[in-house]
Amino acid sequence: MTMNVHRAVITAAARNQRALPLQTLIDRDGTEKKALRIILEEVIEAGADEIALVICPGDQGAYAEAAGEHAGRLVFLEQEQPRGYGHALWLARGFTGNQPFLHLVGDHLYISRGPKRCAQQVVERAKAEGCALSAVQATRENMLPYYGTIGGRRVALRDDLYEVEDVVEKPTPSQAEQSLQVPGLRAGYYLCLFGIHVFTPAIMDLLGEEVASGTPQHNVQLSPALSRLAQLEQYLALEVRGARYNVGVRYGLLAAGLALALDGRDRENVLAMLVELLANRCVREE
Repeated sequence: MTMNVHRAVITAAARNQRALPLQTLIDRDGTEKKALRIILEEVIEAGADEIALVICPGDQGAYAEAAGEHAGRLVFLEQEQPRGYGHALWLARGFTGNQPFLHLVGDHLYISRGPKRCAQQVVERAKAEGCALSAVQATRENMLPYYGTIGGRRVALRDDLYEVEDVVEKPTPSQAEQSLQVPGLRAGYYLCLFGIHVFTPAIMDLLGEEVASGTPQHNVQLSPALSRLAQLEQYLALEVRGARYNVGVRYGLLAAGLALALDGRDRENVLAMLVELLANRCVREE
């Protein structure tokens, strides 16, 4: 399939995380920005010029304001009932149509190692391979409760590309040890979803089946559909050159802010501030 990606879907409808994309940070260029705007710039630089944002009812005004100059690119879709992450993504089926699309979650920020942003790396590799592709990151076992995790094997002659065989949502360590170990990773590490994907239209069909099979109270997750996608068509995972920062975990916003600062133009000033802070703490403890 030709994987020309011009549309993107960002999900930000989780009731307990709806305010996260509205938080203010200092970006690498030294400018104050809402987290949402930083995510939008990630998407736009990857080549997507039409963006759907799945939100809670009533949040459109706040999100449009947070998007700043990019608000005109946005199509807002409301998830009226909290039926899960997979359901939120499925609501964008009319927007994506029969085209491949980029998908990011609204509670992660990304910092690349190198000139290409993380989303751009994913889009370019999906286009080169001609198939669905998800970014992954080697993740410590203690972080498994926060992420979907893949099982699979390395693609021959590649050290960053994997054939996905299974995807499990937030597995226990024992589950991961039994079925999700990937040869070549350090002991105690697993390949967890990064929050950036390029999907074929097939994912919407699979999510639609998940939605139809449950009750209106049933939460639809993405990982079961991804596991089925791996059985239906070629589906790869890429270890991107970069890191994700989940702003929804404890101290996640702090970690993301520090990571942006240490990768930006004010790096030396921030390092000096951290050294002074640590020095003052040591003096107080003496």
